[in-house]
Order: sequence, then C-alpha cells, then structure tokens
Amino acid sequence: MIHRRHLLSLSAVLALPTLATPGAALAQQDKISRLIVGFPPGGGTDVAARALAEKLRSSYPAGILVENKPGAAARLSVEYVKNAPADGTTMLFTPDFAMTIYPHSFRKLTYDPIKDFTPVAACAKTALAFIVGPSVPESVKTLADFVTWCKANPKQAAYASTSAGATPHFAGVMFSKAAGLQILHVPYKGGAPALQDLMGGQIASSFNPIGEVLPQLKSGKVRVLATTGAQRSKFMPDIPTMVESGFKDVVAEIWIGILMPANTPPSVVAKAAAAIHEALKSQELNDTFSKFGMDPFLSTPESFAALIKNDMAMWGPIIKASGFTAEE
Repeated sequence: MIHRRHLLSLSAVLALPTLATPGAALAQQDKISRLIVGFPPGGGTDVAARALAEKLRSSYPAGILVENKPGAAARLSVEYVKNAPADGTTMLFTPDFAMTIYPHSFRKLTYDPIKDFTPVAACAKTALAFIVGPSVPESVKTLADFVTWCKANPKQAAYASTSAGATPHFAGVMFSKAAGLQILHVPYKGGAPALQDLMGGQIASSFNPIGEVLPQLKSGKVRVLATTGAQRSKFMPDIPTMVESGFKDVVAEIWIGILMPANTPPSVVAKAAAAIHEALKSQELNDTFSKFGMDPFLSTPESFAALIKNDMAMWGPIIKASGFTAEE
C-alpha cells in the first residue's frame, strides 16, 4: 500500500543521481548480473523486469539478464536471492505481497523481509479496480449503491480475487470491514478466470489490478465502481477512488521493487538505485509499464525500506482479523 507517505519529494528525487553516476559500472566487472523473477515468462512482472533490464544494460558491462524462478507463490525466488552472495549481482524483482503480506499469512516463512534483504528501489506501482458484472443490476452505479444491494442480496454478495493471500484478497477484506458487510471471498488462480466468471454472471464483483481490467471495459460486461489508489488512476480518470466514494481507509496499491541480499555494500546499492532511477525516465519503459496499467515509481533505498516496513505494519492487523492462514 502506498498511502500518506513515501513518494519522493522533488528534492529527494533530484538528489538520487548524486549518490552515484548512473552510467558507472555496477557489480563485478566480469560477472553477469541477474534480476530474479518469481513468476513464469510472459506475465506482467516478467515483462516489466525484462523492459527494465534492457534499460540497465549500459550500467552493467558484463551483462544483466532476467531469470525466472517460479514456485511457491513467488517464495522460491525470494529464498533464492536471500541465499545469494551479497555482491550486487543477484537482485530480486518482486511484487509487494511477498515482502509485506506473506510475513503475516505464512506461519513458517523461511525469510525475514527486513533482516534478510537490502531494499534498492521501487520501480512500478498500480492500483486495483473494484468491478461488478452483469449479475449486479445496472442501477448499481456507485459503491454506496453496491453496499445497499449487498445488504438486500447477501447470498449474492461475493467478490473474486486473483488469488488467496495477495493484495486483491485483502483489499476486499478492507472494503468489507469499512462498509460493514460480510462479503464472501472467492479466490481464483489468476485474473483471467476471475474476470471470465464475473463477465459470465457467476460472481458479482472482483478486485483486479487495473491492467487486467482495461482490455475488458469495451465488452460492456464489466463496470468499474472505484479504484483503490490514493489518487485517481490516469488509466481510469473518470472513476473515483474508494476514498472519494466515502471509504477513507480503503487504499491499497501494488508495487514492484528491487532488493538485494542483506549486507550488500552501501556503495553497490547506491549505484544500482541511481541506475534504476535513470532507467525509469525512459519513455519506452514507461510505455511498457502502461500496457499493464502500471506507473513508474521513484524512490531512494531509504524511502523504499520505509515503504516495506509501513506496509507490513498496515497489513498485519487486517490479515489477523480476517483469520486467513496460507497453505504451506
């Protein structure tokens, strides 16, 4: 969640290049550097990682490549980087939930996001879209309308998410609590099947990343009632946020960032952060992010570390109150 806080002030952003020259050689001169992604090739996280790696090549003279290590809901990739040498050549490219939600939902997590990693930089962010399908009457046009409809039709009031235990799941928990409802959560294995059932009328509503929803809007079978960002999304400028709709505590954004193993030398971290900051200025990279409904997200290592800690603290009580425990 990105809320009340860590977006860099202009002065902090402008100061980033002074940490190190972005074009300076990074990591070991004779060793290829790797961005480790915990998902299969072709998905949004993988495509974003490859686009970023392409823009970082000038800073990595020995080369930089993306290596996919899917499995255990991205935990395998996190554990792999945790145990890698702390020399800056192995970097984790991960969504927020592996760092901020899993510590609360897995009883036996084999890594500590704070102790085992060195935050380098946030790279991209997106909000969620709260959508309803044809099983919800056309007269439901706002969140307030939806709450009224849920109270009158409690057995039909269910929401889908892209998976159990990730940000969309708990965004629904936040909204249900704020609305005074008990909306049934139905987890799916990915956004596509959730959207298919929603458009087919099998489920009333869903929380999905904005990039998953954009291609479906022309079908007329998906209606967006609100987004979960702190501000309106540039991809859906006419759609109000949850906050604007009267639910002031419902702010949930997904971010993707880069971390290195704990004890990576500060000079290595600073150079990598400066190179990433420079890469994020690329219009080509921003265009790639936009295809997935993502915005570039500028940070320093310090502000990114604060973001992780604050999001961990924010999600803890929400997950505990939900009673959810992930399968090991």
